[in-house]
Amino acid sequence: MVTPTALEAELLEVAGAVPDPELPVLTLQELGVVRAVHVRGTDAVEVELTPTYTGCPAVEAMSLDIERALHEHGVREVTVRRVLTPAWSTDDITDEGRRKLREFGIAPPRVRQEAGPVTVALGPTRTPTTAEVDKADQIRCPHCGSADTELLSRFSSTACKALRRCLVCREPFDHFKEL
Repeated sequence: MVTPTALEAELLEVAGAVPDPELPVLTLQELGVVRAVHVRGTDAVEVELTPTYTGCPAVEAMSLDIERALHEHGVREVTVRRVLTPAWSTDDITDEGRRKLREFGIAPPRVRQEAGPVTVALGPTRTPTTAEVDKADQIRCPHCGSADTELLSRFSSTACKALRRCLVCREPFDHFKEL
């Protein structure tokens, strides 16, 4: 991996500071979708952007917002290139991003303990309690912190979120699914 220049690192910060169009509480850096910025000539840059999934409808808005931010920073020519390898996963969300999701009322994705494919199991909609599973596997309510939650719908406001309800405080909440 090539170490970015000081200018590339600065421009990566500018591009990464753009808010996500679907989750404006997060920046694109916190979401982990802006991968790199490469200086291409005197006044041109190329930004590598990895969508959260191949058909993500927000990619166009992200690209335009990155272009606008870099133009405002003085870069004349900006190209945003979609990079699909390595694929984005919820492991790319920063700790700060996970904290912000929780504060915004969205349960962040669980941290995967092992690399590799995410297993999908269709089964009970209630999240097992602490006595039943490892603490890392629990989906906690972002409002009260309880692990006693249930799945209401496998899809919520976006395809990457599920709708859950806390059985303690009774509040519904989104859960950013693990990918």
